[in-house]
Amino acid sequence: MSTTRSLFDSLTQQASRLFGQDSPLPKAEIESQFKALLQGALSKLDVVSRDEFDAQMAVLARTRARLEALEARLNELENSRSQDVKPPVTPATDVAAAD
Repeated sequence: MSTTRSLFDSLTQQASRLFGQDSPLPKAEIESQFKALLQGALSKLDVVSRDEFDAQMAVLARTRARLEALEARLNELENSRSQDVKPPVTPATDVAAAD
């Protein structure tokens, strides 16, 4: 957190110098330098682009859908297996049937 804070402090100081009253630079040059300054600051942060984020969200959605389908299939197989399996015959059942 302190790294992020110092990064923003540095960014603020540099922006103040760019936008200072005594700056001889034209507006377009200031905007260009400020944009470069922001891009440099953001590149030091652990962030992803919107395209990367959207791509990962799509991957996550597909993975979640596949997981849900697999869980449903597993439940279906477990239910069909439990219906196919007959309870084992115990000696007590044989004795009761003989009476």
